[in-house]
Amino acid sequence: MKNESGEASVEEENQKQPKEAGKFIKMKKFTFIMGIFLVIFLTAGITTIALTFGDEKVESLAPDKHAEFEKLYSTYDKIKDDYYEEVDEEKLVDGAINGMIKSLDDPYSAYMDKKEASSFHESISSSFEGIGAEIQEQDGQIMVVSPIKGSPAEKAGVKPNDIILSVDGKSVEGLSSSEAVLKIRGEKGTKVDLSISRAGESEPIKLTIKRDTIPIETVYAEMLDDGVAKIQVTSFSEHTVQELKTALEEMSKKDMKGLVLDLRGNPGGLLDQAIEMASLFIPNGKVVLQVEDRSGKKDVYKSENDGELKIPVVVLIDDGSASASEIVAAAVSESADIPLIGVKSFGKGTVQTAQDFEDGSNFKYTAAKWLTPEGNWIHKKGIKPDINVKLPDYASLPYISPDKELKASDSSSEVKAAEEMLKEAGHDPGKIDGFFDEATKNAVTAFQREQKIKETGTIKDDTTVKLMQVIREKILKNDTQVKKAVEVLKKEINK
Repeated sequence: MKNESGEASVEEENQKQPKEAGKFIKMKKFTFIMGIFLVIFLTAGITTIALTFGDEKVESLAPDKHAEFEKLYSTYDKIKDDYYEEVDEEKLVDGAINGMIKSLDDPYSAYMDKKEASSFHESISSSFEGIGAEIQEQDGQIMVVSPIKGSPAEKAGVKPNDIILSVDGKSVEGLSSSEAVLKIRGEKGTKVDLSISRAGESEPIKLTIKRDTIPIETVYAEMLDDGVAKIQVTSFSEHTVQELKTALEEMSKKDMKGLVLDLRGNPGGLLDQAIEMASLFIPNGKVVLQVEDRSGKKDVYKSENDGELKIPVVVLIDDGSASASEIVAAAVSESADIPLIGVKSFGKGTVQTAQDFEDGSNFKYTAAKWLTPEGNWIHKKGIKPDINVKLPDYASLPYISPDKELKASDSSSEVKAAEEMLKEAGHDPGKIDGFFDEATKNAVTAFQREQKIKETGTIKDDTTVKLMQVIREKILKNDTQVKKAVEVLKKEINK
């Protein structure tokens, strides 16, 4: 009898040959056992061959698309295993990523560890404690883009394009902007010493700045004369557009007839806020900006405004206006014919995006460049205003540390700055040459008498603070750029 497979069953075979059954069964067991050993042997052999030559065979069948990382992996393993001291593996990985980003030679791309990333998110979403200055890394140096309005940095006289040489006596050359931020920031009430290089100054400027809480309030509105409102936007944070809309409503209730939109000293921020803000002033459907990727593909963003502002507007810009503020300035200029007043802007024409990692670190990188509505790329060129107006020369006087005493027979750049301040404050210091002579001392004493400060004839503490405060108030009263903006608006209002 055959089974379904066509072979004789064991039972049937045994019945046919009862005398040979025992011998038959023994041979079957032996064959079976030997078969098992053979299978085990072959399996072991195949496994050994696979372990020995498998990597090469797999690589030949499916080449590793990241074979270029072999050198990186080899270096990591060698350092981890053979370096003369124990190494922090996480620090090695962070360093490798940081080096990769730095090799782009792009001041706007940076790797941020968990602490730096947290600081980055704070800067656009809430208040933080520090000196309040937007900085960037450029050619291995830390450069100030702009101090934040009302911040300790602004009050201390920090200017756009200042180069920060050191923080608390330690050089920041070669650091990323994120690394520098962590050194400059600190708890409210603490002090930080900065050494700054500034164009036109032969010696570094020494600043001691007391840190404070820097609120991310980005819109400040005030009513000037004759129905002209001035609204200053200091940066582009999460709620900036809503703050601006609220300010516009408040100014409208005060019978606003014309608007000065002040973007001076605005270092930029969130792209979506810039697009939405520009749209408030641009007719529906007109181009706000173009974003171009490396392949040349362009995404065109247009205004989705239900109704543009029906009053004349002018926009103020300066060398501290960068990035998002330049997007707004270029957009309203080219798509709404709104005049720009001031001096040439900073010149940042790239767009960054950030990638977060699961451990809380992240990196930001330049993903595209942005173009004005007419297709102009302002990167490293800036935007030239329609009407060029500079602030008075005394607006650029350097900061003098209140902790440093300036006295008779001293000779320095700080003494020269103090002499210029005294002159602007109405007290003649004699020849402005940086030498603290008798005429300088007399001017200081007269200033102290006028301000009801102890008459020491030296400049320190309250005298220094009051002297810089007087100059600051004079700058605000004689803001030549605002005055020109008001003049232009009044002509439009009175047409």
